[in-house]
Amino acid sequence: MFKRFIDLQWKSFFRSSSLGKSLGIKIFMGFMMVYLLVSLGGLGAALYFILRKLVPDEGPIWVVSQYLIFWFLAELLFRFFMQKLPVMDVKPLLINNIKKSKIVNYVLGRSMFSGYNLLSLMLFFPFTIVLTFKGYPALNVWVWFLAIMVLVLCINYINFIINKSDKAFTIIAATTILLYALDYFGILGVKAIFAPIFHALYAYPITILAPITLLFAGYVINYKYLEKALYLDHALKSKSKSVETSEMAWTKRFGALAPFLQLDLKLIWRNKRTKAQVFISLLMVFYGLIFYTQEIYANMVFMHAFLGIFMTGIFLSNFGQFIPAWDSAYYGMMMSQNIPLRQYLESKVLLITVSVVVMFFLTIPYVYFGWNILALNTACAIYNLGVNIPVILYFGSFNKKRIELDQSAFGNMQGTSATQFLIMVPVLIAPIVLFGLLDFLIGFHVAVAVTIALGVIGLVFRNKLMDKVAEQYAKKKYGMLAGFKEKNN
Repeated sequence: MFKRFIDLQWKSFFRSSSLGKSLGIKIFMGFMMVYLLVSLGGLGAALYFILRKLVPDEGPIWVVSQYLIFWFLAELLFRFFMQKLPVMDVKPLLINNIKKSKIVNYVLGRSMFSGYNLLSLMLFFPFTIVLTFKGYPALNVWVWFLAIMVLVLCINYINFIINKSDKAFTIIAATTILLYALDYFGILGVKAIFAPIFHALYAYPITILAPITLLFAGYVINYKYLEKALYLDHALKSKSKSVETSEMAWTKRFGALAPFLQLDLKLIWRNKRTKAQVFISLLMVFYGLIFYTQEIYANMVFMHAFLGIFMTGIFLSNFGQFIPAWDSAYYGMMMSQNIPLRQYLESKVLLITVSVVVMFFLTIPYVYFGWNILALNTACAIYNLGVNIPVILYFGSFNKKRIELDQSAFGNMQGTSATQFLIMVPVLIAPIVLFGLLDFLIGFHVAVAVTIALGVIGLVFRNKLMDKVAEQYAKKKYGMLAGFKEKNN
């Protein structure tokens, strides 16, 4: 029966009408996954020698055990964003003489062979081989490796449970940041607490029974949940929701832009995918802690430029790159009205401008790491306001793929095309390269001044730039309308 299920999904994949439309993206993501796995394999093979050189007084397994808690939390967050649950169209199966237990077991069993489980495998398998050749007890080492893989499968089933809950993601993300901060600032020795727990899997092989028990419990919980939801009329049950309405009267001060601004704010607040962009943007403010706290990046000014552009413009990139696809469900209706394109675009400019300003203020505390950081972030924020906003809106005119806002917020590639990859060149790569060259050839202060100047020039000529962008949208209008009508793209 399992073989039959696999055959059905294989045929469904190749007979899909949207296969060819996103084939380029699938190939690109496949190459990126292969590159990631090869890099992890290389790191795993060299990890023993790296640790012996960096911390010669501590055993490699003990050092790795200290950081396993952060590895597992990071993997859980990564899966939440990227991993799609191995669902299948079960409705045709439910009207046939097929036991529900077989369907549920197939879905859960298939998830154990997810490509995301290879991340830990590629890192720890070479590391375990090196440990074995270096004379470590083979039984202890391989039981430790097996225990880690069992815990990875536990994470796989935890992701099954929490994948559709934004609250769960917020709790896990906040917990990860809190634990890292407590350990980094010496308030609580998180690594010292968890290291003995994971090291015990090596020192006492019998302790592998604990992760096996957790895996069994996760499987049973998921089995019972899916079995209860596996009914033909389950999706037909109406869901009652309490909706909080708001007139947003304060937006009326923006005059003709008020209706568009209200529409955007309601769209963001009422849909998971758009709301997720807000949470992701706020979360990325902490991205600087990864780099500013590391001595290796202290002299990498181009990396600081990347952080400045990235942190102050994260919402600009995540939300702006899909304009006007966010409105694809009713874009045709809007374009059939007497609505000036310029006003429509100005409302997007206003929304993104506010996001850049807010994100800049949230990065001000990084002045703790030096006044140069504040100066650079200020320059990057001005550059985003003056240059990147018109640029990203211009590229938005090439969006022709519809976005369904009621679909999953994370790991969703719907609406993504080659435009989303090309847009990173002028928005992210170009200013970083320019800043890095100026800093290397002339100096930091000149690089900051030029970046600010470019942003100011963009702000001065904002009206003319937006006129050009509006003309581009008018030229691409009917192509976008035709693309947004196709639901399977």
